[in-house]
Amino acid sequence: MLQYILRRGLLMILLLFVVSILSFVIIQLPPGDYLTSHIAALAESGEVVQEEEIAALKKRYGLDQPIYVQYFRWIWGILSRGDFGHSFRWNRPVKELIGQRLVLTVTITLITLIFQWVVALPMGIYSATHKYSFLDHAATFIGFIGLAMPNFLLALILIYLAVVYLNTNVMGLFSSDYVDAPWSLAKFVDMLKHVWVPVIVIGTSGTAGLIRVMRANLLDELNKPYVVTGRAKGLAERRLLYKYPVRVAINPFVSTIGWSLPTLISGITITAVILSLPTAGPLFLRALMGQDMYLAGSFVLILSALTVIGTLISDILLAWVDPRIRFGGESR
Repeated sequence: MLQYILRRGLLMILLLFVVSILSFVIIQLPPGDYLTSHIAALAESGEVVQEEEIAALKKRYGLDQPIYVQYFRWIWGILSRGDFGHSFRWNRPVKELIGQRLVLTVTITLITLIFQWVVALPMGIYSATHKYSFLDHAATFIGFIGLAMPNFLLALILIYLAVVYLNTNVMGLFSSDYVDAPWSLAKFVDMLKHVWVPVIVIGTSGTAGLIRVMRANLLDELNKPYVVTGRAKGLAERRLLYKYPVRVAINPFVSTIGWSLPTLISGITITAVILSLPTAGPLFLRALMGQDMYLAGSFVLILSALTVIGTLISDILLAWVDPRIRFGGESR
């Protein structure tokens, strides 16, 4: 196991290096750059920019250097000082901008994952063990609705219901008194009072999909010979269910961690904009639109790191959950 993790760790470093190069190049493929957009905005406002000023701005932002020089300066700053560069648009360090939002994003992500598992796992097991019952049909109906309804539409519906019938505001993660306040126990409690709305909105579709997957996998396992043999030997139904077929059917839950982490961060941008969530998605979108290459490149690098780390965690958990899975062709 340790040898496998070390080997995967080395491959992860190489993969992240390649991804950082590709992301840095792709971000600069559109014509122009941040400075071009900035000068165009100044020109629209009637301000004339002299050539000397343009040259000074290029030198200030490092845009007068070749792309490979810009990349190596950026990646060396990350490796040596943990410096992700400077945001052109916000004129602030990238690390500071991302750090503020990443904490909230990771918090929502983890709570959403827990919500999906807590709801989907028991509902999927119940649907499989009580096939075609009323609750099975109800879970199936809810699952189809959850898969068909976009997250942003559900967000709009919740906002409408909260304003019209509850006379309350469900936008954002904090009350107005705590938006700019420093972190404290009171602010954390206030966040927990508001976080349930984005968790339900973001987690609905994922929960619905996991319910269907768990039900289908468990139904397939319940008909296999080893389950019939276990019943014939007199094993208690509950022990037989949770020790063997559920342990195998849960594999999709574990294997989706690899792509769930980055998806919950980058895939909820529209929902985050509608709910006014101070998360990473809207900031990433504005960085791409404004060709803020250091900020956008840092986001891509972080999302890639979450993907490969999540995949490694999934592989390790799969080997722990399912004894049939072995690393490196190991066998007993």
